[in-house]
Amino acid sequence: MVASAVQPHHLYVAAADRRRQDEQKRSNDPWDGPNGTARPNQRAPDGDWRTWLIMAGRGYGKTRCGAEWIRKRVQTGTGKHVIIAGPTSADIRDIMIQGESGLEAVCERAGLGMVYEPSKRRVTFANGVKAILVSADEPKRFRGLQSDTVWADEIASWRYPDAWDQMVFGNRLGTDPRRVATTTPRPLPLIKKLIANPRTIVTGGSTFENAANLSDDFLIEVREAYEGTTLGRQELYAELLDDVEGALWKRSLIDLYRFTGTLDDAPPLTKVAVAVDPATTFGENSDETGIAVAGLGNDGEVYVLHGSGHRDSPQQWAMRAVGLYEQYAANEIVAESNQGGEMVRQTILNACKGMALNPRIRLIHASRGKQVRAEPVVALYEQGRVHHVGMFGTLEDQQCTFPLTDDDDQVDALVHAITAVAPAQRRGIWGT
Repeated sequence: MVASAVQPHHLYVAAADRRRQDEQKRSNDPWDGPNGTARPNQRAPDGDWRTWLIMAGRGYGKTRCGAEWIRKRVQTGTGKHVIIAGPTSADIRDIMIQGESGLEAVCERAGLGMVYEPSKRRVTFANGVKAILVSADEPKRFRGLQSDTVWADEIASWRYPDAWDQMVFGNRLGTDPRRVATTTPRPLPLIKKLIANPRTIVTGGSTFENAANLSDDFLIEVREAYEGTTLGRQELYAELLDDVEGALWKRSLIDLYRFTGTLDDAPPLTKVAVAVDPATTFGENSDETGIAVAGLGNDGEVYVLHGSGHRDSPQQWAMRAVGLYEQYAANEIVAESNQGGEMVRQTILNACKGMALNPRIRLIHASRGKQVRAEPVVALYEQGRVHHVGMFGTLEDQQCTFPLTDDDDQVDALVHAITAVAPAQRRGIWGT
């Protein structure tokens, strides 16, 4: 017998009731009610959607939207089983909960009491509703968690796509389970899948729509630096950009060979290297120090394990590098010495004091240009021999606009990390 595609009458009635309830709950809300402070495209959309995807530029107010939506679901009794998920535990704490537009600030303005217990990964609201805090860096933590309300922040920066899928499987309680995803756009498979889903509603806008709440100096600075650039179109105007003509890497190529499991699922690594591209200055407007980690599997393939950039003092970036060396049981730390010479080595050794570590440190004097050094590594990607273990949002953004922009600190570190574990490429990169 073939099941009928027609929905039972009671489901239509339930949907109509939900719409009426939504209208009633919205009517006097200080955020998205008729006299609320939200802009029209920040208000929760009508309809029977499952995912509200807020895809917007930096400073648009995405965090405020997500926090207000959670607050309202809890305050009106619609949300009784809540999950709050971010890229990392630190992001959840610093942005989603305690940030200027985070849940604590939103609830205080609305008179909804809440207690944040970071050690328990939990928020408890005054009406007894509990929200469980889950880092997308640990996708297995979503298994077994059920919810009717989810706020997932910066999903384009989630390292493991499986975290979203596991969260969706558990978003099934009650008569109206829903989720809000807030993010800066990136043309990733997850984002494209959500946009194509008929149960997704997409809203958003540019950074400049929220100009009244942003510093004039900030707005002037980002316009001067990024207006008309690929990065500006993505980060400020929230355009979903695919492959950029002239860039050495293509997103489609990185996605094609991406390792979607965790490091525990990857083949055993025979060699691991931490690479550092130190910035020449330290300060708010300095370049970032790029840090990358790559490993060579026993299958002969290269696995990218880490990619990040930081405006750190020399002591800070050295501590990060040493921490990654220990975390991944690396064989060596590779660092450019063009600007620092032996001082780079000494900075790393100073960071090891008091630790039972004596890392091998390889100093590289990069005599060839960045693009020339990158080309042999790009060839490895094109051969399908390089696999990103999870997602590295900013690193991949830099790869897919390189060499068209000057924003390439993480790319240089990546090139050195891969070179260190794939010795056949060294002649093309280090010139040795």
